Amino acid sequence: MPDPKRDAPHEEGERLQKALAAAGVASRRVVEQYIAEGRVTVDDRVAELGQRVRPEQRVEVDGTPVQLDAGKRYVILNKPTGVVSSLADERGRPDLTTFTRAYPERLYNVGRLDFDTSGLLLLTNDGELAHVLAHPSFGVEKTYVAKVRGRVAPAALARLRQGVELEDGPIAADAARVTGVSGDTSLVELTIHSGRNRVVRRMLDAVGHPVIELVRRRFGPLRLGSLGSGRSRDVSPVELGALLKLSRRAEQRAGRPARAEEDGTP
Repeated sequence: MPDPKRDAPHEEGERLQKALAAAGVASRRVVEQYIAEGRVTVDDRVAELGQRVRPEQRVEVDGTPVQLDAGKRYVILNKPTGVVSSLADERGRPDLTTFTRAYPERLYNVGRLDFDTSGLLLLTNDGELAHVLAHPSFGVEKTYVAKVRGRVAPAALARLRQGVELEDGPIAADAARVTGVSGDTSLVELTIHSGRNRVVRRMLDAVGHPVIELVRRRFGPLRLGSLGSGRSRDVSPVELGALLKLSRRAEQRAGRPARAEEDGTP
């Protein structure tokens, strides 16, 4: 006689160790060891070797989420200047389709970068994660490097960290430092979590150092690294785990009221 308790849950999905190996966590043998050691959970319960899982279930290894849905794509693009952060532009300017057409999935950008700003832009077909990462109420940190006019004094950096008054309200940098000086220009690294429109440019202008060039080097746990301008690459399993962890943390805080600002361009 069939045992419904044993058979029913195992008729659907894929074996856990196979799914985790396919997701790039480790080899199947290593994954089996993780499961045996109790390091893997499925929907917040300690997993069992051989159990089956479906793509929509929440699987974590050592507390880090794993994406089991092979249909989801996550891509880092180093957006060049002179490209609008949309899939179409009413003025006919170059847009992101130049880069997304290389992928079979229909990818969308998470947030935006200004036409004259280059750097890290995340492209994905994971709408739920995109919403969390782009919404300013969740406060995802972004780091920019700006080439600005003038030599930036410690007092200007202190003002950026303490907060400057803009036309749409005060704003403070999470971190600000000078990384280089050449002639009458400086390189300033600025970390913020705001999504206001052109906010980095406006902050630096407010302390007397207009931006000449601006690059986004980091978005949450993602870093641009040595990726060339106009080039793209898939997010690694480790980076994806960090992104999903960030997203799920934000979901736990989703009951808090969102700040009244929309994701803009720096």
